[in-house]
Amino acid sequence: MNLSSQGKVVLVTGASSGIGEAIARHLAARGHRVVLGARRTDRLQVVAAELNERGFRAAFLTLDVTRLDSMQAFVAFAESTFGPVDVIINNAGVMPLSPLNALKVDEWNRMIDVNIRGVLHGIAAVLPGMEARGRGQIINVSSIGGHASFPTAAVYCGTKFAVRAISDSFRKETDVIRVTVVSPGTVESELADSITDEGSRKAMKDFRRIAITPDAIARAVDYAIEQPDDVDVSELIVRPTASPY
Repeated sequence: MNLSSQGKVVLVTGASSGIGEAIARHLAARGHRVVLGARRTDRLQVVAAELNERGFRAAFLTLDVTRLDSMQAFVAFAESTFGPVDVIINNAGVMPLSPLNALKVDEWNRMIDVNIRGVLHGIAAVLPGMEARGRGQIINVSSIGGHASFPTAAVYCGTKFAVRAISDSFRKETDVIRVTVVSPGTVESELADSITDEGSRKAMKDFRRIAITPDAIARAVDYAIEQPDDVDVSELIVRPTASPY
């Protein structure tokens, strides 16, 4: 069911698969004008084409969240296509888990670049416009790994704790922009595919035996967006009922 003939202009990073793709599909079906961003342009093109064929409004642009200029170009493209940005969902993330003594420093840096800098770049790219208009919403995707730490996940958890800290601090700095953190539990996705450490890969496979579909996170995001401008849904944790984590 469409919210209106226009809906909001919503940007989704990491939208080529998993949670990001599910969010984009769900919000487009709800009547929002959705702009998808990720590195896998071929996948974005398929998703956007499917949405437009169904009568929804979607566009896409190749996006590298680790580069501020790429994020700024993404925002400029969205504004030239659909108008001022109402919501950005900083969803892009990576999770190459490993014990610290494996010394996979390049993977640590990649997590810091995508999971933390990517969120900060998203905020930086939309914040001036939102402040000038006196409204907007920034939704940052953290994780249950941002609420508790786990073996082999020291750096990943550190990045997701950082997302929550950044979001909470920013929420206290503004009285016009809504700031929401969504922390998924175990969700079916490709996130674990980047794990190169064999022991960590096996442990994560066992950990993910109980998982929910990405659409559960999309519905949570939709709930936060649909609230009135004077209502800020600050944080949501969404996890499998049968999971202890």
